[in-house]
Amino acid sequence: MMAEWEPQSCVQLTWPHAATDWAPMLDDIIAVYEEMKREIEQREPVLVVDDIPHNDTWARDHGFISVEENGELKVLDFCFNGWGEKFPAELDNQINRQLYDKGLVKGQYEPHLDFVLEGGSIESDGKGTIFTTRCCLMAPHRNQPLTQAEIEERLKLWLGAERVVWLEHGSLLGDDTDGHIDTLVRICPDDTLLYIGADADHPDLYMMEQELGQLRTLEGKPYRLLKLPLPHPIYDEGERLPATYANYLVVNGAVLVPTYNQPDLDRQAMDIIQQAYPDREMVGIDCLTVIRQHGSLHCCTMQYY
Repeated sequence: MMAEWEPQSCVQLTWPHAATDWAPMLDDIIAVYEEMKREIEQREPVLVVDDIPHNDTWARDHGFISVEENGELKVLDFCFNGWGEKFPAELDNQINRQLYDKGLVKGQYEPHLDFVLEGGSIESDGKGTIFTTRCCLMAPHRNQPLTQAEIEERLKLWLGAERVVWLEHGSLLGDDTDGHIDTLVRICPDDTLLYIGADADHPDLYMMEQELGQLRTLEGKPYRLLKLPLPHPIYDEGERLPATYANYLVVNGAVLVPTYNQPDLDRQAMDIIQQAYPDREMVGIDCLTVIRQHGSLHCCTMQYY
């Protein structure tokens, strides 16, 4: 599986429309998508999905997952079932095949539609290690009755991994995904991990930090750890939303970072992410509207190679 910072051919955005959950805030979310599109288009093409029927807009989780095998690019099509049958997803689950049949995605098509796997649930360093969380991949209504060992065997086979690192700790209040890794820990170049720190409402993140400190690379070396702040709590109708700075997108020459109208923390987060990507421009994207539907910037996008 490719690392996100490898050279990309395009980024997919699945466009909001009035029949999605964005209906009450449609103008606001379209403005955010337009901003994302403008920033990405300065650096690479954008694949906009707006003429294919879709339930929702989370391209990270219904999009293809790219792998390279013997110099050949493959696009893997897994089942998306609304994060364990929580939300309708039958239309989203048909997007990939339609994109491929229209010639809009390159690479060899490889279907795995009998296995549930969301792009936000896995991270790759591009050299044989996959990170995921046990609370997500072992959550109900995904791939039962498969065991953790059986799931790991499939991930290694299909994603070309030498090992799978399963995190036992970490989740955000308001998260619908059962603990996607891309809200918690991100793999960066040079064996660096960016991760979110704990606060009073998320003591389990302290345990996650201890867990990361014990991890070693395939070469047996400790990871370089960079801690991101958590945004100050953001609520919608009394419910805390899962705002996180870890949900950034790497594109050619830049990193698009979600911001939450918290200037000091927004800047601090971008400065820390800059340490992991010193040669890329940091670009803030206001995601206060996106977070109202319990996702953020990375969740809205999927990169291709």
